[in-house]
Amino acid sequence: MTTAQEIARRRTFAIISHPDAGKTTLTEKFLLYGGAINLAGSVKGKATARHAVSDWMEIEKQRGISVTSSVLQFEYDDCCINILDTPGHQDFSEDTYRTLMAADSAVMVIDGAKGVEPQTKKLFKVCTMRHIPIFTFINKMDRDALDTFDLLDDIEKNLGIDTCPMNWPIGSGKAFKGVFDREHNEVITYADTQKGTKEGTQTRIPIEDEERILQEVGADAAEQLRDEIDLLDGASAAFDIEAVRAGMLTPVFFGSALNNFGVEIFLQHFLEMAPCPSARNTDQGPVDPVEDGFSAFVFKIQANMNKAHRDRIAFIRICSGKYEIGMDVKHVQSGRIQRLSQPQQLMASDRKILSEAYAGDIIGIFDPGLYSIGDTFCLPKSGFRYEGIPTFAPEHFARVRQVDTMKRDQFVKGISQIAQEGAIQIFRELHTGMEEIICGVVGMLQFDVLQFRLKSEYNVDIILEPLPYEHIRWITKCDTDVMKITGTTDMKRIEDLKGNPLLLFINPWSVQMVLDRNDGLELSEFSRG
Repeated sequence: MTTAQEIARRRTFAIISHPDAGKTTLTEKFLLYGGAINLAGSVKGKATARHAVSDWMEIEKQRGISVTSSVLQFEYDDCCINILDTPGHQDFSEDTYRTLMAADSAVMVIDGAKGVEPQTKKLFKVCTMRHIPIFTFINKMDRDALDTFDLLDDIEKNLGIDTCPMNWPIGSGKAFKGVFDREHNEVITYADTQKGTKEGTQTRIPIEDEERILQEVGADAAEQLRDEIDLLDGASAAFDIEAVRAGMLTPVFFGSALNNFGVEIFLQHFLEMAPCPSARNTDQGPVDPVEDGFSAFVFKIQANMNKAHRDRIAFIRICSGKYEIGMDVKHVQSGRIQRLSQPQQLMASDRKILSEAYAGDIIGIFDPGLYSIGDTFCLPKSGFRYEGIPTFAPEHFARVRQVDTMKRDQFVKGISQIAQEGAIQIFRELHTGMEEIICGVVGMLQFDVLQFRLKSEYNVDIILEPLPYEHIRWITKCDTDVMKITGTTDMKRIEDLKGNPLLLFINPWSVQMVLDRNDGLELSEFSRG
């Protein structure tokens, strides 16, 4: 197979949703259909008391939530699929944003009983910033769901995107019988999925075969379906693949990931409609995935995925060309020509060494501590950089101290590594070194993760002392003397690990007061890296 053919069969997408909408369960079912796993374990289901394949960190298994993005690759129907499973909890939205930078499209999972939830809105905004196609799977139809038309209306009003239902649910909750496939004009029913652990069997009945439909779904459901189909044909937006690829129209599918209803149909349609890798912007213009040689960027760093080795893995998204083991590449930020160390394909925490990979693939490489999020790799003769990944401003701050002063080295190493992953940001008092560490996070749950990981991975107990600050600003002019700034009573001067000066404020209005009092002072909400 040529490089162009390999790239054309790649589909790289992120799954986003509100916590508990069933995102990780849906990911597992894709793997089940792709033959990557034999038995899908529900994240919370007692019937199959197993942890999800994509949740590898100990805290994820304990709480039944995803707190890091994980990467899963499998084959289905001659497509090579890379799934990026993201944390649904809003406290980890920054990790989700970085993951969306590596995806070519997104699958949005919505709980049929709740509709669009606050977190979905926040993540959807991130998708619209990237202008990537969005495919919607309305999940949990095996529970009592909202009216189907209301669900579609909810998506259109709250997210500002047109919807086009590709199939239609027949009932919900205990009355959920299956789905109507609009493209093929067939009613599809399901059986024998063994509580969703197996693929089960599906029966397709042409809409004209009224007698069989009556037998399968009952008279009331059959009549309601006919009424809804008539209404739907007049009310919904027509399917337009160009609008889908521009991120203006979302194809909508219904089903139950837990019971394997509608999952494979969704997967098949998705693979037909989702784009393969396309050109990406750099500081020297767009880079074509097929025509140009190997290039990639780092979108995530994760320490201690293998506790036995205390390693650090940089996840890179290949954007163009083919990677072959042993090839020389340039790390653009440092200018070093090197060979990528231990390139591997990951299935959550399981891994296998790769000999080749193509544009669209996500690979993990050993990071000796040189790489940062947003770094570019390319062929030795090139020197372009992919667009950077902005840093979210933290909203919660705490002073962090270790309980046992004898474990100072482990503490500094641990907190520095977790900060380099982008999970937290750390700051220090001006000119004090690492004596006083101030930790900033986007969501409070990240403090719990920090405490848990320092204990389990570095054997360090910490004390977190919450600080009242909620607003942070970087000082953009390098020649500003931070000690001469006329501040407010609620302002604190700190610096990041690169020595960039910052200001913390308790009250939002204090930011403007400080700008008014100091002529020429420029403050920014984003880190300049």
